[in-house]
Amino acid sequence: MTCALEDPTLERHFKGHRDAVTSVDFNCNMKQIATGSMDSCIMIWTLKPQMRAYSRFVGHKDAVMSVQFSASGHLLVSASRDKTVRLWVPSVKGESTAFRAHTGTVRSVNFSSDGQTLVTASDDKTIKVWTVHRHKFLFSLNQHVNWVRCAKFSPDGQLIVSASDDKTVKIWDKNSRECIHSFSEHGGCVNYADFHPSGTCIAAAGPDNNVKVWDIRTTKLLQHYQLHTAAVNALSFHPCGNYLITASSDSTLKVLDLVEGRLLYTLHGHQGPARCVAFSRNGDYFASGGSDEQVMVWQTNFDGANYDEVLRLQKKEASVEQPHGCHAHLPAQVKPPPPRPRAQSQPPYTAPESGVPAALTNTLEHIVGQLDILTQTVAILEQRLTLTEDKLKECIDNQHKILQLPHSAAALSAISS
Repeated sequence: MTCALEDPTLERHFKGHRDAVTSVDFNCNMKQIATGSMDSCIMIWTLKPQMRAYSRFVGHKDAVMSVQFSASGHLLVSASRDKTVRLWVPSVKGESTAFRAHTGTVRSVNFSSDGQTLVTASDDKTIKVWTVHRHKFLFSLNQHVNWVRCAKFSPDGQLIVSASDDKTVKIWDKNSRECIHSFSEHGGCVNYADFHPSGTCIAAAGPDNNVKVWDIRTTKLLQHYQLHTAAVNALSFHPCGNYLITASSDSTLKVLDLVEGRLLYTLHGHQGPARCVAFSRNGDYFASGGSDEQVMVWQTNFDGANYDEVLRLQKKEASVEQPHGCHAHLPAQVKPPPPRPRAQSQPPYTAPESGVPAALTNTLEHIVGQLDILTQTVAILEQRLTLTEDKLKECIDNQHKILQLPHSAAALSAISS
């Protein structure tokens, strides 16, 4: 990238899927992008203009939910609603081998950083770990009580993060096979979770429109973004660790500055829900896919050397929306250290001085919202109790009438005799 002051730009636009695009990933050689779709196909898109635009891989019998290249780029793995996982050679022939991984839809599949193991997540409520060679099953993680939407290895391969419809995000130790912590702060199902490149933090997103970042060492919530107006379906950390991009059903992508704790860009392009997003291995590009069957490749641009100048200009730009409800930013003692010297010089984000700290204000707003929900719940319970009392009274009255019938019959019999 030549200029740090440019906005992200749309570089390429691909269309070839016949249904929603569910997953996207870059090959490390930056020559290919893989996408999975509800149309049961995988597409390999070529980024070089002079070459054929794509190859279509057919093998799954139902929707493809997740795709990922291995770190070497020599293999591609896919997970499907047909309950299988397939390993592909990303060449023109598209040769593949498949194995039945779960008893339900396989929502997610992820390579370890060394490319030797896979982790899968499924609607059968389990997470499973496999060897890539011969697809040998190693072990299963079973503490979720609802569909598991996503499972990812940590950068060092020692931990696994999982996101589930049971409203929890869990951290697992691969060696002990134990859940070492469960985050339950999300208000509903959790669609997606992933590790920060440092391995010390995780981010999670869900249909409650929220994105949350936790420190897994202290188990504390570091950042909370309430930016989207619909479900957040996917997210991706920039390799340097300073940025996070999100894809939402409100059709937008949002780029977050994790050092400053604020929104940098809102990107419009998809004509419908944005279903997936991923940065390239070097961070120079990112790609997104949506329900509009389109795949978009963007040049990052904002991650240049002159980071201070970008921040200075961003603060002057009125056109850039300030994130509502962003709080609990990364404090210096737990902030993942950004690898770039210019980014390291940035102080952690602090709210402007006011009578009430921003974090406390948002916490109080959250408490008030919860109290409103409790009030509504109590009102509904009172209505149900009243209805139950009315039905009980009606039953008692009917019982009295039934008990009086023999006496009435006896009286009539006595009168007639």
